[in-house]
Amino acid sequence: MSTRTKATSGSPYEATFGFARAVREGNRIIVAGTGPVEPDGSTTPGGAAEQAARCCAIIVAAIEELGGRAADVVRTRMLLTHPDDQDAVGAVHARFFAEAKPAATMAGVAWLCRPEWRVEIEAEAVIPG
Repeated sequence: MSTRTKATSGSPYEATFGFARAVREGNRIIVAGTGPVEPDGSTTPGGAAEQAARCCAIIVAAIEELGGRAADVVRTRMLLTHPDDQDAVGAVHARFFAEAKPAATMAGVAWLCRPEWRVEIEAEAVIPG
C-alpha cells in the first residue's frame, strides 16, 4: 500500500505541466525544480540572491507541509543561468541548509522556464525514524 502524499505551492506550472511541488513516499520527500514564483504567479523581483531565497522558502514550506524540516534535506541541485551568481546563490543555500549540509550540485544551464529566472533549485529530504 502506497503512503504517497503530495504538496503544492500554487505555482501556475504545477497545474499546467501536471506535477506536484513535492511528493512524500515513506520517509523520503522529493521536491521538484522550484523557480522564483511569487504567490500571484509573478517572478520574484531582484537578482539571483532574492530569487534563490524565494526558491528555498518554497522548498522548505513544501517539506514542512509533508512533515519534514530544512534540517532533513540530504540533496540539493541549484541550476544557474549566469555563472557570476554562484557566490550569491551559494550564500543563500547556506542560510537555509547549513544545518543539514546536504550533498549539493550547482550547475550552469542555458535557460529556465522564464527568461528572467536566474536560478531554479530542487531538493530531497529524508525524515529520520
